[in-house]
Amino acid sequence: MTIIAANHTEHKSTAKNAWLASLALTFCLTPSGTQLTRTERNGPLSVQKAFYPEGSDCAHIYLLHPPAGIVSGDELRIKISVNEQAHCLVTTPGANRFYRARENMTIGDSKQIQHCELFLAPEAKCENFPLETIVYEGADGVNTVDVHLTSESAFLGWDITCLGLPRSGQFFKKGHYSQLNRIYLEGTLLYHDRIAIKPSTQVHQHIAGLNKHNVFATFMAYAPKNQLSKIEHEALLVMLRDEVVAADVQEKVSISQVRQLLIIRYLGEHAEECKNIFIKLWQIIRPIYLHKTANIPRIWHT
Repeated sequence: MTIIAANHTEHKSTAKNAWLASLALTFCLTPSGTQLTRTERNGPLSVQKAFYPEGSDCAHIYLLHPPAGIVSGDELRIKISVNEQAHCLVTTPGANRFYRARENMTIGDSKQIQHCELFLAPEAKCENFPLETIVYEGADGVNTVDVHLTSESAFLGWDITCLGLPRSGQFFKKGHYSQLNRIYLEGTLLYHDRIAIKPSTQVHQHIAGLNKHNVFATFMAYAPKNQLSKIEHEALLVMLRDEVVAADVQEKVSISQVRQLLIIRYLGEHAEECKNIFIKLWQIIRPIYLHKTANIPRIWHT
């Protein structure tokens, strides 16, 4: 593995105590299996070595952000490239946090930005499962996930967002937060989903928005073209919906499909409940899409 690191002081933002950080990872299939062959990083973003709990063909990676949260002026950029026939599973050791934005800052300086890009080559497989993102009262956050696929690659990924900490009495009553998910297939936009929460729109409160719920999430899954027949797709949808009913979360979870892209949504109050049902659905989807049984990362149990 090649690691290229720069002096952190060279990449500090102009805003006091803020960071411009980037991390670029490349995975390749080698005679020894999938390897993290290149790492480029600037600022407080890093990874440990790859783990192989299910064999050498799938590398598990934990993204590390030592500050454990994003403040005004921070901009984190993550780029993950998965080459032909390589397979990686990416997760985090803990929740991501968008903290309260600093007040009385120059317009634009209060922004807290995270942008993750994933590039999958033909026959590449990528699973992107970060733990939940907590958006604190008064945040000014923007979180974007862009996934670039080919018709022969496979992708499974989710994002889970929690507005405030209701159990601790810390409700999200003011602030700005935008979550944008985009999927590109062969360079063409396949899926675009954006929610922008700000006081002027009342998205958080409105029945056509979040309807006062504090946790919203999306699980997206794409299988290579022609891997499943129409009948197999329909059978999978039935299995997934049966699992949702068995877990008694049918009022909180919806399942749909847009041009081969499977989209599962959660809208409720509990990130742990959301993660639990997403894991159950992943255990159904993974053997069908990736031909491997689900292997839960050990870090999720700590």
